[in-house]
Amino acid sequence: MSDKEKARDFLELVIKGKIDEAYKKYIDMNGKHHNVYFAKGFETLNNAMKENQDKFPNKKFVIKNIISEGDLVAVHSHLDFQNGEKGMVTVHIFRFENGKIIELWDCGQAIPQDCPNEDGAF
Repeated sequence: MSDKEKARDFLELVIKGKIDEAYKKYIDMNGKHHNVYFAKGFETLNNAMKENQDKFPNKKFVIKNIISEGDLVAVHSHLDFQNGEKGMVTVHIFRFENGKIIELWDCGQAIPQDCPNEDGAF
């Protein structure tokens, strides 16, 4: 399985609420994440993902683009919390080492209800 496929599967498992399975298969727990809203360590991010799943169990996630170069994979997607809003544009960047995610960056931008850009978010 390629790193692109692993990144896709990781995110799809997380969205389905199979967070522990996703971590067991793909995360090197000695690695690091760069989400500025949570303390360091993949264990902290794992707990935050579980809290998000409890809050938004029916969210939808649509991958728009996946780009891979060397040990990096970038996933551009639409995350919809199914709460009446338009959701978010998200980008996850994974760095792989020995077949596992050793480093993760994630960023999101809320899609405004009255988006002035006629081309939209996607």
